[in-house]
Amino acid sequence: MQIKSILISISLLISSIGWAQKPTFDIIKTKNGTLQIQPILHSSLVLTYNNTTIYVDPYGGAKMYKGIKAPDIILITDIHSDHLDLKTLDSIDTSKAIFILPEEAANKLPKKYGSEMVKLKNRQGVHRLDFFITAIPMYNLPEDSNSRHPKGRGNGYIITVDDKQIYISGDTGDIQEMRMLQNIDVAFVCMNLPYTMDINQAASAVLEFQPKIVYPFHYRGQDGLSDIETFKKLVNSKNKTIEVRLRNWYTSN
Repeated sequence: MQIKSILISISLLISSIGWAQKPTFDIIKTKNGTLQIQPILHSSLVLTYNNTTIYVDPYGGAKMYKGIKAPDIILITDIHSDHLDLKTLDSIDTSKAIFILPEEAANKLPKKYGSEMVKLKNRQGVHRLDFFITAIPMYNLPEDSNSRHPKGRGNGYIITVDDKQIYISGDTGDIQEMRMLQNIDVAFVCMNLPYTMDINQAASAVLEFQPKIVYPFHYRGQDGLSDIETFKKLVNSKNKTIEVRLRNWYTSN
């Protein structure tokens, strides 16, 4: 009897571990359907609408995408290895994927990847499958020769699907182009020094462009993880209508 109890306990533990490892996602209702959002790792996420799947900055290896449909579109924001991760691209099925990316990133991408490659400059847009994707500026301030992310090299993105607009910040500083955004339904905003913004800059920018929902992401910096709880308090102390969604972007599947 005791052995049976132990075996049951082990079985339950294994089941719970397996369940914990299944991809989890949020649902955003659109006018004509639902948009599924899956945080993955650091700045990587997966968007699914009408069985069409976008991978943003695939990173962390194939294990991070286990159980998720192969990408129809892959968005790359910049040339650094946490955005253009060739090892991860090598480990997932990209055979039918349309790559949408900045020109400098495209130049570093082997031709074997993807069925189509679309190079976008800032403010250019393209319609593919169910999505209209617009590249917008992402860069560091001050703009000087020491900038890790010079203006024009990388892309942030606005993804329009059905009646919703999703903003992907990329690695950006507190730039005016972000603050001037309008009618953003869901925003993914970076906050990690010394590479992007601190939480105060990120909160101030979010309060200005007022997305309906904001996800802090890309928040691992030189000194560990940014304080996203305080980011949420900074936003909601001045605007309670902005929904700040805190997710764990740094747990391996």
